Amino acid sequence: MSGPQTPHAEYLHASKYRATGESFEEGMNRVASPLTDNRAEFLAFREPLLGMRFLPGGRIQAAVGSPKQVTPYNCFVSGEIHDSFIDGHGSIMKRATQAAQTMRLGGGIGYDFSSLRPRGATIKKLGSVSSGPVAFMGIFDAICKCIASSGHRRGAQMGILRVDHPDIEEFIHAKQNDDRLTGFNLSIGVTDEFMIAVRDDQPFRLRWKNEVYATVNARALWEKIMRSTWDWAEPGVIFVDRINDLNNLWYCELIAATNPCGEQPLPPYGACLLGSFNLVKYLRFEDDGWNFDWDLFRKDIPLAVRAMDRVIDVATYPMYEQEQEAHNKRRMGLGVTGLANAGETLGHPYGSDGFLNFEMGVFMCLRDEAYRASALLAQERGSFPLFDRDKYLTGKFISTLPEDIRQLIMAHGIRNSHLLSVAPTGTISLTADNVSSGIEPVFSTRVRRTVQTFEGPQEFVLEDYAHAAHGVEPRAAETVTAMEHLRVLALAQQYVDSSVSKTCTVSDDMEWEDFKQLYSTAWELGCKGLTTFNPSGKRMGIIKKEEEESSCRIDSITGRKECD
Repeated sequence: MSGPQTPHAEYLHASKYRATGESFEEGMNRVASPLTDNRAEFLAFREPLLGMRFLPGGRIQAAVGSPKQVTPYNCFVSGEIHDSFIDGHGSIMKRATQAAQTMRLGGGIGYDFSSLRPRGATIKKLGSVSSGPVAFMGIFDAICKCIASSGHRRGAQMGILRVDHPDIEEFIHAKQNDDRLTGFNLSIGVTDEFMIAVRDDQPFRLRWKNEVYATVNARALWEKIMRSTWDWAEPGVIFVDRINDLNNLWYCELIAATNPCGEQPLPPYGACLLGSFNLVKYLRFEDDGWNFDWDLFRKDIPLAVRAMDRVIDVATYPMYEQEQEAHNKRRMGLGVTGLANAGETLGHPYGSDGFLNFEMGVFMCLRDEAYRASALLAQERGSFPLFDRDKYLTGKFISTLPEDIRQLIMAHGIRNSHLLSVAPTGTISLTADNVSSGIEPVFSTRVRRTVQTFEGPQEFVLEDYAHAAHGVEPRAAETVTAMEHLRVLALAQQYVDSSVSKTCTVSDDMEWEDFKQLYSTAWELGCKGLTTFNPSGKRMGIIKKEEEESSCRIDSITGRKECD
């Protein structure tokens, strides 16, 4: 059997990723053909596509081989925003125009607003004062909403402000509402300096460029961040020094922002292709029960690396600078989905020691085979242009690779600067018959949705894949402890060169000090970021929990979901 097997999955895949009347097989042929060099390679790569073992990002499935002018890239980061409203290439309004170009072609985009002077700072040229970064974010928010209403994929944005920016408190409170900056996810760029000040109860300076605007109590500021995160699930936290310290391209780029979901820390104009291996499709039932087909998994990884590398060359880019950035570094982000379904079908409850051992095996295999394939591809096609053998091999993440793979890189170079990323995989997981998303636990075994289609409302009952196919009773997200969530995240991050998108659900009765310690522990464990969600928080007034009888509508034009 090939393609989605449930009515909702088939409808969603057809409406989002295929042309009118195009079958699933025709769509996969369309995707595979431009990404392979010959008939044998085409047939080899088409097999995991038809079997839904490998799920290219939704933008790739919609764009590659299509006459539509859309980009196969899910995510971008803006060029540096200069502290000028309209003057110069990097002005606020120029970046806003570029953001519109990017979102119009289907790409989400992240920004670092830390380069903008704080609210009230003097603008000598005009004899006035600045409105500050939070106010200017409103321009980008309005553009995002216009793109959403213009008939294309709904815009997605990430706004980041460094923790040492003088306007950080205004930023913390910016989304403590249900109607402002709704086109943004927000995260704070937290530095090691700040975390050490919190740990040691030291004062902390808020500064812009070389001027200190205020000195604050680090623990008091941390308390405000934590309170907002507890109540509103925002802002999230990214550990910017950790990101740069472990960056494979530490020698030629500085990262200050991420894509909208946080799994891709990227430099200015950075872009990344996403694709996920659907782990449930590697399960095999044998005499001794369910097993994982490691040989097939290893066989598929090089096929995906080769094809994803080819996407970089055939892609449509919203901007020339994004194209140059992509070609110079040839980033991709291979990850997984269905981890919870696969692990629990094998008999390992989510978050248990057995589950973590399985997860470690998956990510170790993915890391090693992806890097091996990219090094061998460099022998054939050449290394990415900014590859510097001596500097690249001394990178901290590269130093964790097995010696035989490091020797391959030494001998042949490497085709792609980065290869791994764990995305949320929300929609592509739904199209694969509702497998568990990314590395998240199962939210609910069964939900009922009413979807507004062009033909009128249709009701779909969505059952968790492993529950429907194998009778597995999963651990629901709300029953997984916060520390178990964090252990799953931290383990994945050890083997991923970019970052990991994961939400840690916390319970309303969690001790406050334990909640704050969760973030400190994430920093100590080497995570590059952390997002938590409290189902009893104030954000639940906006995001409704989808109980079995909930009614949801998906606008067939914008893709926006609303639930009763």
